[in-house]
Amino acid sequence: MNAVILAVLVMVALALARVSVVFALVVGALVGGFAGGLSLEQTLDAFNEGVGGGAQVALAYATLGAFAVAISRSGLPDMLARRLIAMLGQEADAARQARVKYLLLGAVLLVAISSQNLIPVHIAFIPILIPPLLKVMNQLNLDRRAIACALTFGLTAPYMLLPVGFGSIFLNDILLANINSAGAPLGLEITRGMLPLAMAVPVSGMAVGLAVAVFVSYRRPRAYETREVAGVGSGDGHSAPAPHALGLVMSGLAIVAALGLQLYSGSMILGGLVGIALLSLGGIFKWREADDLFTSGMRMMALIGFIMISAAGFAEVMKTTGEIDTLVQGAFALFGDNRGLAAIAMLLVGLFITLGIGSSFSTIPIIAAIFVPLAVQFGFSPLATTVLVGTAAALGDAGSPASDSTLGPTSGLNIDGQHDHIMGSVVPTFLHYNLPMIAFGWAASMML
Repeated sequence: MNAVILAVLVMVALALARVSVVFALVVGALVGGFAGGLSLEQTLDAFNEGVGGGAQVALAYATLGAFAVAISRSGLPDMLARRLIAMLGQEADAARQARVKYLLLGAVLLVAISSQNLIPVHIAFIPILIPPLLKVMNQLNLDRRAIACALTFGLTAPYMLLPVGFGSIFLNDILLANINSAGAPLGLEITRGMLPLAMAVPVSGMAVGLAVAVFVSYRRPRAYETREVAGVGSGDGHSAPAPHALGLVMSGLAIVAALGLQLYSGSMILGGLVGIALLSLGGIFKWREADDLFTSGMRMMALIGFIMISAAGFAEVMKTTGEIDTLVQGAFALFGDNRGLAAIAMLLVGLFITLGIGSSFSTIPIIAAIFVPLAVQFGFSPLATTVLVGTAAALGDAGSPASDSTLGPTSGLNIDGQHDHIMGSVVPTFLHYNLPMIAFGWAASMML
């Protein structure tokens, strides 16, 4: 069996068996390394080299967690939560609860979409916005899997379709550049205007999956306990703050400054630190309490950071084995000149690679150099080639245990320990997004 397939299967199987995702990634990397012909020393060297690349992400997540705790002490998130709770009333009827439920889902979806383009901060908003809203979700008996699906859709669909914010990086800087680079010797060239058109169909598949998740799969009420959580209630020794003018003003200023610095410098770490400093200057917390703040923030985001570090090591081992190229070539050797089966093979190979790596942005450079010549050989048009490469890369971002598109929602929804990462975020998003994307992406590649 191909080393990449074996490694991903081992990783996913362990994760589904409720083994720690970090442990599953490490074991999967070891199995893949051995199966790919690497020695123990070579496997560990490759893993350690990859781990270094994930350290910055882990530190960024810890800083964001500390910033979220600081914001929560200002009273701004609690004020938002109280306003939504007030909409329910003391004797809220079923119709009113349904309106508030879908209002909440819609608001979360719009914020997630905006985080990719209008205010491109990716998952930085989740630990700030979601924890205070858990009280509202509990009162509504809202299934958190529906919220996870809404968040993941907002974190992935916009960059696949809209060439602004993160979408500009994905579509123009990575997808367009890699397809044209691989296609230049073959006379294949695509333009920027083709990218949104090509990706509209697979994104439509995701929209169908979101509708099914919200209105069918997770429509029924689901009960959760109301628990105090660190930084949001009294769980860390701080009572829920009463909103006051200075706190609200400084919170708004800190958020604007943090987001502005992220946009200017590209560093979530710098943005988070400046936001924390402004909140301290505004009297939200004393500077000597910063250690306690960072401890609470790290406790909130530590698992996410370690998973991202382990995923970077896993990806480096897979690349070092050289088995990714073998996987792609072997898939096409099975199907001869059948275009339909070749398209399915491309999509499934992309799914497996992205499930393991956890990043669609990192997948395109790996597969474009191989997929583009093969697509030309099978007679796919430039537009269809773009659909295949773009969809194959995006597949697995939703549904990967190591993707920030699933880790981000979990970091907010599981802050009180009632939302399992695998069964609450990974499995629902995998089923509702990857399956329709395969169907819609395949159909688009055959028709365009």
